[in-house]
This record gives sequence, C-alpha cells and structure tokens, in this order.
Amino acid sequence: MSRRSYSWFQAVAHLQGRCEHLGSFIDGFGPKRLPIRDGDNLFNALARAIAYQQLSTKAAATIHGRFAALFPEESPNAEHAVNLSIQELRSVGLSQAKTLSTLDLAEKSLAGDLPAARKMGRMTDDEIIASLCQVRGIGPWTAQMYLVFNLGRPDVMPSTDLGIQKGVQNIYHMRQLPTPEKVMNKTRHLKPFRSAASWYFWRASELPR
Repeated sequence: MSRRSYSWFQAVAHLQGRCEHLGSFIDGFGPKRLPIRDGDNLFNALARAIAYQQLSTKAAATIHGRFAALFPEESPNAEHAVNLSIQELRSVGLSQAKTLSTLDLAEKSLAGDLPAARKMGRMTDDEIIASLCQVRGIGPWTAQMYLVFNLGRPDVMPSTDLGIQKGVQNIYHMRQLPTPEKVMNKTRHLKPFRSAASWYFWRASELPR
C-alpha cells in the first residue's frame, strides 16, 4: 500500500493561503491531521468501508470488530471471507446487502478482478474509482474514502458526503446545505489538496451552527 503521496504541512499551508475562512478554522482546530491507514490490504479496507456505510461511527466500529473476530488473528482477508456463510456474516450485525457486498468483494479479490497496490500507483483517481465500483455495494463515495484514507491521494473531494456538505455550510456561513455541485464549485480553489480540506470540513461539520 502506498503511503501518503503529499506533504500534510504543504497541504495545510496551501489551504490557509487560498482560503481565509478555512484558514481561520484550521488555526483554531490545531495540529491534528488526517489519519492514513496504509497498513490495510485492499480487502480489509473495503470490507471496513462497507461495514461503515450509513451507520454512526460507534455502531459501525462495533460491527466491524465482530466481523474481524471471525478471522484468524482478527485480520480480515479474502481467502477466509469467501468461505464464510451468509448466516455467519449476518450474525455479526451486517445487513443482508452488506453481507452480499462483502462476499462479492472476497470473490472479486481472489479472482484478480481488482487492481494490485502497485498497479494502483499508476492509476488515476477516476480509474481506481471505476475499478472498485465493480464490487456490489461499492459506489463512488466508498471508493473515495479508500483514496483519501488508504491511498493518501491528495485531491479528493467527496461532495456527496453529508458531513462534507455540513462542513462547507459551516465554514462558508451558507444559509442552506449545499448540493454536491455547489460543494465542488465552492472548493475548486482548494486544489490540489482537497483531501486535506475534506478532513477539515468533516471536523467543521461537528460544530453547532
């Protein structure tokens, strides 16, 4: 798995220089930084993303912890997952849809349908998203989370994410929640470090309005 391909400090300096509103928030937020889970294999990373879809962080963490416990040394892998039954996966709290997605992910991983880490290093963000979206239940948002939190790609803006939309609304003092299109337009000037900007928008979404 490739490590973060950009300097966090360079990204922060760029954001502060390009946007007074976001820069002010960054100054108040402090030195915390976006975490990169570069030790995960592709199956583990995407299985986690599937488990977290449309759930609170706490609930999803509990379910994913139970899921991991199904594997030797609590290390999810496609070889073991493909032999798990629907009943076993449902028993840890995965929905029927997420169970079928996880099994499809395991099957496609073993079949070589998904790109290896070295190949991903030569692929564009859009190419990776298209490749990962082959898996049942994985859409652009899930693929974008993988780009941001596992591959450390520098310029991803998950504009359909509700937290991002709320953060943009709070940072820019907007009356209404922005649409994905407005998020893209409002953050265009933050290129080429919109992944770092996304991290701050997520944090800003937690502020009271």
